[in-house]
Amino acid sequence: MISFNNVSMRYPNSAHLFRQVSFSIEKGDFVLVTGQSGAGKSTLLKLMAGIEPPSSGHILINEQDISQLHPNAIPYLRRRFGLVFQDHKLLYDRNSFDNVALPLSIQGITGEDAARRVRAALDKVGLLNKEKAMPITLSGGEQQRLAIARAVVSRPSIVIADEPTGGLDKTASLEIMQLLKAFNDVGVTVIIAMHDVAQVSTIAYRTLHIEQQTISAMPAQAGIL
Repeated sequence: MISFNNVSMRYPNSAHLFRQVSFSIEKGDFVLVTGQSGAGKSTLLKLMAGIEPPSSGHILINEQDISQLHPNAIPYLRRRFGLVFQDHKLLYDRNSFDNVALPLSIQGITGEDAARRVRAALDKVGLLNKEKAMPITLSGGEQQRLAIARAVVSRPSIVIADEPTGGLDKTASLEIMQLLKAFNDVGVTVIIAMHDVAQVSTIAYRTLHIEQQTISAMPAQAGIL
């Protein structure tokens, strides 16, 4: 599903984050991206989603080389992804329903079909009773669940989450990880950048570990809680 072939990445006037790394992620994988702060976890996710282009090498999504895509094609590529950020990136002047509906509106999906899909997404994350609530009134865990509902409402095949449990307590963190695993259980490929793998419940996961400009792909293993 996702293949990196001899990919290198550096920002202008900085050292390489990666040098000629190669790995693959299969459909339905649950993958943790680990490494120290500044190692390049967030950049790796941006490369996968086409947000950043590689300095060299090839990135394939379903055998399509996204590093060669015309910029006009990138928005269509990103529809395959649901993106979850540590800081939520919610719109605080819109209620929960409207926040989740935003990706559908961008795709031109409105009316009853959009409303049905928004409420289904809110229901999956346990926030159906909060559809009229403003994000500022929600707890940190609820805001992150709202961000996940927004990420999955367009039915992506891949969900990418960047430190989705950052700033949350252990209980809320576990709820977020279990929620992401629930989407993985129905076939969604889930890729999560995180520094604390102790937050992972007893599930099977693969690891991509970033260290010293290389990425080590680990085989599937069980969680440690």
